[in-house]
Amino acid sequence: MNPDPRERLIVALDFPSADEALGFAERMGEIVTFYKVGLELFSAAGPEIVERLKTLGKSVFLDMKFHDIPNTVAGAAASATRLGVDMFNVHALGGMAMMRAAADAVVRTASGLEVKRPVVLAVTVLTSLDRRALEEEIGFSLANGVGPFVIAKARQAKEAGLDGVVASPHEAAAIRAACGSSFQIVTPGIRPSWEHANDQKRVATPAEALAAGADRIVVGRPITKARDPLEAAGKILAEMT
Repeated sequence: MNPDPRERLIVALDFPSADEALGFAERMGEIVTFYKVGLELFSAAGPEIVERLKTLGKSVFLDMKFHDIPNTVAGAAASATRLGVDMFNVHALGGMAMMRAAADAVVRTASGLEVKRPVVLAVTVLTSLDRRALEEEIGFSLANGVGPFVIAKARQAKEAGLDGVVASPHEAAAIRAACGSSFQIVTPGIRPSWEHANDQKRVATPAEALAAGADRIVVGRPITKARDPLEAAGKILAEMT
């Protein structure tokens, strides 16, 4: 892992249009080098937003959480690879066959194009969900709590050939112990000490997440909605060193 904290900070471009997202990325300049494109922005702007961010020299995490039958997810994984994203994710709840299909499609597509393959992550449990929501609303039985369930999903992702997981910073240390040093952990739910948690339930500061074993952190509103986004990004980068 590159020790430069800019390589470890992914800023979520949760904007409703390409113009707003690209305008923000241009204003941030070199202080942010890695951006996440999620459902809102991709639905509004389509694949072109990835291409335009790449033109600006940025790395792109495509956060679409692919979750469908194996053949459909394999096709989506191949398309993401052809698009040139640096990272994308699937949902671990899609099962082993689906995760294997995504991993195989990425290797096959990247090899055919003779390009570097993207990092493929599995989403374990959304950081907006706590144990009560998982048990009472979704119907999971979590006798031992959220942590063991998340670790089980991480082990499955590794067995399926994926590169890592998206997981809460609260489970990062246990995932690292279970899956090894080369398994990548990307943690959303990051809130610096000076920011409110909003709708996230299982959160941590940037320093806490990295200390727990995260390779990269995803930060959205504390930067994008800040009165001075450049200052906010700088403060977070300082917390990461």
